[in-house]
Amino acid sequence: MAEALLRRIEARVARIGVVGLGYAGLPLALRFAEMGFPVSGFDIDGAKVETINAGRSPVHGIADSRIRGIVAHGDMAAARDCDAVVICVPTPIGAHKEPDLSAVRDTLRALVPHLRAGQAVALESTTYPGTTEEYVLPALREAGLRAGEDAFCIYSPEREDPGNPEGTVARVPKLVAGATENCLAVGCALYAPVAGSVVPVSSLAAAELAKCYENVFRAVNIGLVNELKRLSHALAIDVHEVIDAAATKPFGFMPFRPGPGLGGHCIPVDPYYLAWKARELGVPSDFIELAGRVNDAQPHYVVNRLRDALDARGRTLRGARILLLGLAYKPDVPDTRESPAVEIFRILDGHGAELCYHDPLVPEFPVTRRLSGIAPPLCSEALTAELLRAQDAVVVVTPHRGMDLALVRRHAALVVDTRGVLRGQGTGGGAASHAAAGAARAEGGTGTAGRGTAGSGPAGSLPVSRHGAPATLADALHPLPFPLPRPVRTLPEGLTAGFAENQDGFTDAPVAARPGIPREAGAGDGARRLPAETNGDLASGGAGAYIVQA
Repeated sequence: MAEALLRRIEARVARIGVVGLGYAGLPLALRFAEMGFPVSGFDIDGAKVETINAGRSPVHGIADSRIRGIVAHGDMAAARDCDAVVICVPTPIGAHKEPDLSAVRDTLRALVPHLRAGQAVALESTTYPGTTEEYVLPALREAGLRAGEDAFCIYSPEREDPGNPEGTVARVPKLVAGATENCLAVGCALYAPVAGSVVPVSSLAAAELAKCYENVFRAVNIGLVNELKRLSHALAIDVHEVIDAAATKPFGFMPFRPGPGLGGHCIPVDPYYLAWKARELGVPSDFIELAGRVNDAQPHYVVNRLRDALDARGRTLRGARILLLGLAYKPDVPDTRESPAVEIFRILDGHGAELCYHDPLVPEFPVTRRLSGIAPPLCSEALTAELLRAQDAVVVVTPHRGMDLALVRRHAALVVDTRGVLRGQGTGGGAASHAAAGAARAEGGTGTAGRGTAGSGPAGSLPVSRHGAPATLADALHPLPFPLPRPVRTLPEGLTAGFAENQDGFTDAPVAARPGIPREAGAGDGARRLPAETNGDLASGGAGAYIVQA
């Protein structure tokens, strides 16, 4: 039967069924259709099925013009007509960080009555080693089929990058493993026409572990750089400058960027799948679990930085008006799965803050696991000067391209920047450059975008020091290994006290008076210590806003 299926695949008459038409499944289904295969799609979301059959895309970043050559179904009956069924369903974690394979289990249960001899069944969902053997092979046996003889069991993990306009299916190598040699041969033939290249793997479990390792690698390194960020704040050093400097080494180093926490369908989840499997086997996974704890703690760290900055202005979190910029987990996508912005919202709400958010890609606050399946009755607010001036603080969580961060600089009293996109002085550069500079920092990502150091100026000019004063030529040639303290200044008429931060903590610093910013008592007597414990990287925004890196 393998030969017959291989001939149908080679002739591109084999019908491909894709179960789960989301960020991973829909691009794969469309790629098969674009390469000439007949395609059936399956999804339990009736609205998504109707949208696809009407020729519209239900997934952000996929144009309506690509929705052709696919027929979507809401039940599995049409799976009997498929020569290959590819499963691309979510594999989240439960409330206690345990694997939740209910979508895989339910899909196979619905699929079993419609399986027939000569079919291939491939699992693409990220999961722990052993899942395909534990779930897919028993489903084939329940249908009376034998893997490698009259049916073919394959594991080929998805490597989709949501929001990437170039797509990934056609460009990225595809790992393929089979339960038997025949299964592997069918799997390689199935994916060869649509993938960038095919990489055979010796076993199902090895391919599953490889996928986990890809994502655990990122999670561990992001955990490391998030710890480096905390240490840098305590030393009053710009962590992004440190990363940029280290990234000049052309070998043995890969830059990762800190952020407010992990989000999405893979990086916050997969380490816990592997750690769970390790516990089952009695094998320590301390490194993986520690990285998970560090990354899970980042939203709390952001809130603590915000709390201390508000304390320095004589405000408390309770009753403070706070605007979150970006609710999605990464720039330029509307996906809020495991988004750290939602966790920051939950923590702040628990402290009694008055919250609102701006995210043009998430018009309504969604139902999320982090909020126990309850969606707050909030909609995205228009980003205006009036909205910004009304806030006690603005938290930059996910800066989408086109988000007007220059407006934020001009009109916000206090900004907590979790991505390092507001590091420079002044208001120049525009939102597009800020968003581009922060794109590589989203989701703790890697890359070299936005590597200019904070305060860099035009070619031929001296750099601006982190305290806002022009650096000397000696400073430019021989940068000091520690920041210079801000000089103590008295407040001229018309100025009110703001605050600055050095190695010792927050102190007063003058800032032009604006409506809603009360004049500090005794501020005209010069700088004084304010009640805050957090050390770190605070710099004037150049037009009145104060920027706290978090």
